[in-house]
Amino acid sequence: MQSFHPPRRILMGPGPSDVSPRVLAALSRPTVGHLDPAFQDLMEEIKAALARLFNAPDHVCVPLPAPGTAGMEAALMNLLEPGDRAVIAVNGVFGGRMVDMAGRAGAEVVRVDAPWGEPVNVAAVEAALASGPAKVLAFVHAETSTGVRSDAAALCALARRHGALSIVDCVTSLGGVPVDAAAWDADVLYSGTQKCLSAPPGLSPVAFSRRALEAVAARTTPVRNWLLDVSLLMAYWGGEGGRTYHHTAPINSLYGLHESLVALFEEGQQAVFVRHARMHEALVAGLEALGLQMLVAPEHRLPQLNTLRVPEGVDEAAVRTRLLAHWDLEIGAGLGPLKGQVWRIGLMGASASPWHVRVCLTALADALGAQGRQVDLTAALDAADAHLG
Repeated sequence: MQSFHPPRRILMGPGPSDVSPRVLAALSRPTVGHLDPAFQDLMEEIKAALARLFNAPDHVCVPLPAPGTAGMEAALMNLLEPGDRAVIAVNGVFGGRMVDMAGRAGAEVVRVDAPWGEPVNVAAVEAALASGPAKVLAFVHAETSTGVRSDAAALCALARRHGALSIVDCVTSLGGVPVDAAAWDADVLYSGTQKCLSAPPGLSPVAFSRRALEAVAARTTPVRNWLLDVSLLMAYWGGEGGRTYHHTAPINSLYGLHESLVALFEEGQQAVFVRHARMHEALVAGLEALGLQMLVAPEHRLPQLNTLRVPEGVDEAAVRTRLLAHWDLEIGAGLGPLKGQVWRIGLMGASASPWHVRVCLTALADALGAQGRQVDLTAALDAADAHLG
């Protein structure tokens, strides 16, 4: 074996995003023990920063030692017991994954579907909740497979009105658009580090409300996932001084998350949201000047995840292959029923910059031109620059 030296890529797919040099540097700092007093101080700072980012002052906020899918599993496995009724909204891949996990928890699942490329249908969810008592309403705030944002405030309000606990997938939204646990009165929210936080994959920030923790404490059966049992996790993360061993924390990954949060708050949360919105507007203007069309209606688009239709007669896989081979640029393909029909372009965290927008437009113009499609790169860059100032 020899040392691995990865190629230098420009990450503009659905995740991971580019990791800043300061976060990479933080990852290389000396490893300490997971019960070291200095590391425990860092844990407290991370908990406080996550509570601030989720706007969840009354929630318990910790990073799970696994990617965003673990946050989904922790939310569902902790709240659901065999026989519980769960209403789950599905408008893309990750809502469907929730359905699978809830079924594995032994829940009776009521699935509420919406077309891919559209937000969760609030009226249909309300009808499902009104049809019988449900313990949980789960939905995806920012659907990564389509680039759609759903109305979290309205859906969480429905859950409260019908006596259900709300589970909100914020994997792609946290750090790119506002996530407001307090205003939504949401019960469990989860995310990942590799998207708008621009830290490496491998951690899943979660927030559990007091109501959610009370529901976990009232279970009559053990949580089916030992590692992600929130009552066991909190014996380690719960407070200063009294921590007991639960797992060996991913020390250096937590250094990286901490540094990414420091950088985010240095820039300012509102400034970060505005940056993502401006880069989105610039990219969309440039794409439309190239003759490309977006999948999602403007009012439902995620600024950090842009889904565009593949033009008729264009080999979508060949475009992605050329971008990677000639430009070291990664964008995402479509999933499920959108496979072969769309590209997904991420503007997340450190990848949401004017340079990324211009490089992406230039590379796409080259790849489309290589397939004989007539495009005007100058017009695309001018359109983008009009939004970049």
